[in-house]
Amino acid sequence: MALDCLVVTCDPTLLGQIKANFDTHGASLDLRQDAVSAVELASRRHWDGLIIDCDDVVGGAEALVNVRSSRSNRETLIVAVINGSTSAETALDLGANFVLSKPVEESRLRGVLEIALPRMEREHRRYFRYNIDLPVRFQNHLGETFTTTMKNVSEGGMAVKLVNPVHLKGVVPVDFDIPSVEPKAFHAKADIVWSDSFEMGLRFLHIEKDAKEALQSWLSSLEAQAQFRDSSERTR
Repeated sequence: MALDCLVVTCDPTLLGQIKANFDTHGASLDLRQDAVSAVELASRRHWDGLIIDCDDVVGGAEALVNVRSSRSNRETLIVAVINGSTSAETALDLGANFVLSKPVEESRLRGVLEIALPRMEREHRRYFRYNIDLPVRFQNHLGETFTTTMKNVSEGGMAVKLVNPVHLKGVVPVDFDIPSVEPKAFHAKADIVWSDSFEMGLRFLHIEKDAKEALQSWLSSLEAQAQFRDSSERTR
């Protein structure tokens, strides 16, 4: 699936440069021209990457701080663009991973993106949830086993559907079989971050090495399948 990135700028030249470079990677860009709406949007959802025009958007530097401190985008890669008011050192201290100075040179932009895009893709896979229908087994503190159905999964966690209310909390052992010609067992410890009468969300805390490699391989195959479906739909 395409990267979801937020661009905060009112500079048409900068926006054109960003679009030209991101379009070749099939990334989806959302534009905000003011800091207030950008911060509000970033507080509500996760982005795979952000580009913030710190000096030519009023409140841009403060937006960088607020986005970086938000729960949804604490680990998101951020590229700061400066234009004389903010120093590169300050932008990095405020939370930027990379800094570009205006006027932005194409070679410098491409060089930064060569490093940044793979990290954005990694962030995308860590958060993007693939819809899956698969039995999942849990164990409570008494050693009793419960079986539920997986709703979606990512590298960082999963959501499950509950047929009957299951009263679990804290950290629990989780296991399921990763689909394959020869199914591979997945074992992990997961933290229950939210639950209601119908669903439960979990964050993986510790995954056994072999299981982690199998999970990443499975997610890569799910990504390839999703991209193939998207490509087929676009050519219809």
